[in-house]
Amino acid sequence: MNKETTMKPLGKVKQLVENIGMGISYAYEDLIFLEHNAFLLQFGQNGRSLIVHINEEASQTEITDSIGKLEDEAPRQGLTISRGEFYKLCPGENDETIILEFHD
Repeated sequence: MNKETTMKPLGKVKQLVENIGMGISYAYEDLIFLEHNAFLLQFGQNGRSLIVHINEEASQTEITDSIGKLEDEAPRQGLTISRGEFYKLCPGENDETIILEFHD
């Protein structure tokens, strides 16, 4: 197992997300998908930083409120939050896959 992989505190992120009333639906490599699609999280280089990527189809109200809560709660878990890019979900080649397309 890669040393960087073991240093990503998924448990702290899970606690962070639960503390603001959300849940994690899936974690894959450095991406963390939440139970809703307004945004997703990505571990930064040091494992203690999280990048928030915003779904281009999400409501601005939901984004502002939820990300504000994340930014307030993150230091209590020893994490930092920074803003990332916008993304959209596209169907993959079969029914079991999705493609994330990121843009500014």
